[in-house]
Amino acid sequence: MSTTETGHVTGTKDKDYNILWFTEACLDNALRLETFIQDAEREGDRELAEFFKKAQTDSRKGAEQGKRLLASRLSG
Repeated sequence: MSTTETGHVTGTKDKDYNILWFTEACLDNALRLETFIQDAEREGDRELAEFFKKAQTDSRKGAEQGKRLLASRLSG
């Protein structure tokens, strides 16, 4: 696969695709971490649950930043 894809295949420039991908990955991660949190809580592992909750908060923050960046670029 070529390392010089610039939207010829997808119709979306790499930099824009990357923002979309990052935002989706953050949202997916936040959802997946909810399962991890529940698993840790079910096992009574407070430390691990808190670790995953922090990671989930960070993923949500990344998703929000990605959404804001997308919105500003789509409207501009």
